[in-house]
Amino acid sequence: MNRNEHFVGIDGCPDGWFCVLLGKGAYWDVSICAVDGVSSFGRSAQKILIDIPIGLVDSSVKERACDKEARRALGPKRGPSVFPVPARDTLSASTYRRALTVNRRSVGRGISVQSWAIAPKIRVIDGLLRTDANLRHKIRESHPEVCFWALNGKKPMRYNKTTSEGRAERLMLLRRFLPNADAVYAYATTNYRRKQASRDDIVDAMVLAVTAKLGASKYCTFPARPPRDACGLPMEMCFVAK
Repeated sequence: MNRNEHFVGIDGCPDGWFCVLLGKGAYWDVSICAVDGVSSFGRSAQKILIDIPIGLVDSSVKERACDKEARRALGPKRGPSVFPVPARDTLSASTYRRALTVNRRSVGRGISVQSWAIAPKIRVIDGLLRTDANLRHKIRESHPEVCFWALNGKKPMRYNKTTSEGRAERLMLLRRFLPNADAVYAYATTNYRRKQASRDDIVDAMVLAVTAKLGASKYCTFPARPPRDACGLPMEMCFVAK
């Protein structure tokens, strides 16, 4: 298989990033890579969708349009899964208390514990894309719940992803676009412990990979014409219309 003929979905997990790779036909693979290991995929894959904020806010742009549109589409039950994005200046904070101060100064609000928890991963991807222009067209931001919403006829998932009902609901939808979804999920859950990657991390990476492959020629985005942040990175969420 040509190294540029595969598509990758990447979701954060306790051990770094959980990665699902889809190639031609029925080819697939899964792996966990370190937080700073995304660049190796970026240089070999055709497209990557990653669940991490890329375009960041500052004093001139206090909230991203893509986040607002995603929450509106997902509705009151799934919308809260789209966390407020920290300001870029906040990424340099060494403690949560300091992050609260910096974020308030930059955008007029604090930062949630959830957003602060993923700040190290945001920092890595932000630094990678700011310094390597060749990766910017390959590595793009998405959100698993937005991907499921789009594949489900633009209807949000009924159940929370952390429940058994939620996993079953999402796997059922994935089978429509990935016939070997059960094999991918079974292999991942057999070979990686929950403390390495939670079950919803695996499912999230699967839908990101499916979306990366289905929409590679032309993604839809929130918003339709994404603005760019102060460093020239797009403030967007990619999905595919089905």
